[in-house]
Amino acid sequence: MTHHRHISASISRVAISALLAFGALSASAQGLKPQTEHPDTTRFFRGLQVMADAVGPIQLAVSDYGQYEAALRINLKDKYFPVFELGYGTANHEDDPVTHVVYKTSAPYGKVGMDFNIMKNKHDIYRVYVGARYAFTSFKYDVASPVLTDPVWKDPAEIELNNIPASCHWAELVFAVDAKIWGPLHLGWSVRYRRRLAHNDGESGNVWYVPGFGKTGNSRLGGTFNIIINL
Repeated sequence: MTHHRHISASISRVAISALLAFGALSASAQGLKPQTEHPDTTRFFRGLQVMADAVGPIQLAVSDYGQYEAALRINLKDKYFPVFELGYGTANHEDDPVTHVVYKTSAPYGKVGMDFNIMKNKHDIYRVYVGARYAFTSFKYDVASPVLTDPVWKDPAEIELNNIPASCHWAELVFAVDAKIWGPLHLGWSVRYRRRLAHNDGESGNVWYVPGFGKTGNSRLGGTFNIIINL
């Protein structure tokens, strides 16, 4: 009888050990299985941003050119942001000590493009964007100077031209940041690299300022400081 008890106890120990080993193997196998990725359930349309640039009006207040610019940015899944920008650029440049050129223009301009949120956490209240714009303006300008070269005879002459039609197409590469301040209010800034794609300077052969693009002889770098309202 005692011999049978020993056999039963041994069988029980072997069975329990086998069950424990099987359980450990099962747990290990489950740990090796790839984690199921949950689909992104964020709704496609996430709202709108209305923006106004503060740099242009300050530039206009302290110099002889600048612009007023506002924008609408559409939020798609916190990742893709189609952008529409409209502005009005103006210049009133007089008494240049070097060239003596007088140059005046005022005209609207428009830009369209896309920003991409490159933050790892797309749903954070802070965003970092890279993007691009296509921009266009058609404008008229007045230019006068006692020392310009006559565009026909190529001789020095006092020249005064009024309402000269011109146009410009350009592209912008954009790096931008915005952060939530309070409620729907965000603040942000952008750095932009501009490059002219095609342009018509009109009769004078060269324009001093292009609305939305800036001074033609300046660096191609520019920037904005945006006051943003989330809708």
